[in-house]
Amino acid sequence: MQAIVDEIKKLIISTLELEDIHPDDIDPEAPLFGDGLGLDSIDALELGVELQKRYGLKIEEVTQEMRRHFYSVDSLARFVTAYRASRTGAG
Repeated sequence: MQAIVDEIKKLIISTLELEDIHPDDIDPEAPLFGDGLGLDSIDALELGVELQKRYGLKIEEVTQEMRRHFYSVDSLARFVTAYRASRTGAG
């Protein structure tokens, strides 16, 4: 799962053009929004679009469950991993 965590960190940095942030600067367990990385709702939208493009995720509406998936890099990595597993029948 470390590979997907690293991939998502890089995706966040490139998608949101966070020039002064490096992958190692992002704590995978820290919140992405608010006091954590400090992302906002526009960042969430941009990130969601990129995750849909990159991984084929289906994000149709903002629900409490979706907010939990977007809480941290780790939670996004679990979401992507579970989605991939469901698509391949491995989960």
